[in-house]
Amino acid sequence: MTVIQLVLASGSPRRGEILSNAGIAFVRQIPPPIDEAPAPGESPRNYVMRLAREKASAIAVDPRRIVLGADTAVVVEGEILGKPSSADDATRMLRLLSGRMHEVITGICLSSGRGQVVDAASTRVWFTTLSDAEIEAYVASGEPMDKAGAYGIQGLASKFVTRIEGCYFNVMGLPVSLVYTLLRDS
Repeated sequence: MTVIQLVLASGSPRRGEILSNAGIAFVRQIPPPIDEAPAPGESPRNYVMRLAREKASAIAVDPRRIVLGADTAVVVEGEILGKPSSADDATRMLRLLSGRMHEVITGICLSSGRGQVVDAASTRVWFTTLSDAEIEAYVASGEPMDKAGAYGIQGLASKFVTRIEGCYFNVMGLPVSLVYTLLRDS
């Protein structure tokens, strides 16, 4: 039996932690930068799947390896919220999320010498209503700045989440059960 080595085409420490905690061995490799701007008229699901495919395709590997690319977006009322560009942008995003439901979509791509498998997972997340002081304090913590939608469910923002429907790990950035199923079936 040939052992397949998984290459993680991501700089996200959370994705690496999720894989490690699930017992999925991988080699981390940061992909070259790609343009993360949505294409005109592109749906959020197609957007994250395209970025996952581009990240996985950016890594040249031998046939004994599978590259995992992933990208996550937070979507509220059709607007894709990526990583905030500034504290003001993070504040804007958190105000959009306050007191309502939003969707977190992660696209994944497994790429190998046999081709690519691309899929996506979606999780619905509800936030409590946030005061201006709560938003200001959270933004001042610095935590929102490197996260899609300006929050991390596993950190300080956990207290804002009143309910989720779907995969918790998807909200962190990697739907590990979907990844495992696709790896097992490949």
